[in-house]
Amino acid sequence: MDMRLELVPLPSTDVDRSKAFYLDQVGFNLDHDIEPGNGMRVVQLTPPGSACSIVIGVGISDPDAAPVHGLHLVVEDLDAVRRALLGNGIDVSEVSDMGGGVRYAYFNDPDGNSWALQQISR
Repeated sequence: MDMRLELVPLPSTDVDRSKAFYLDQVGFNLDHDIEPGNGMRVVQLTPPGSACSIVIGVGISDPDAAPVHGLHLVVEDLDAVRRALLGNGIDVSEVSDMGGGVRYAYFNDPDGNSWALQQISR
């Protein structure tokens, strides 16, 4: 039986600010920005190369919900991705080498949802 994680809802207090952050600063692709009615807005964005997307919007999750922590973006070249994000104005931590070819760097979105950039060298 297949079980695919394809969509992660994230709380956002300002949908346009969050959309701009993920689209313009992090480099996610915009899949949808729709308003199906009743004041609802659905903004779905996908990291390049990923089968899993995030969704922010109005009527999707409680904007006062606690941030989501520990989301992982697996990258091939952590140093290059970190430089690109820093160049786009994102506060990214220094790289932590965990040993065994595993390296991490971390950043938060404007609502405190936290992300880990993970590189595993094989």
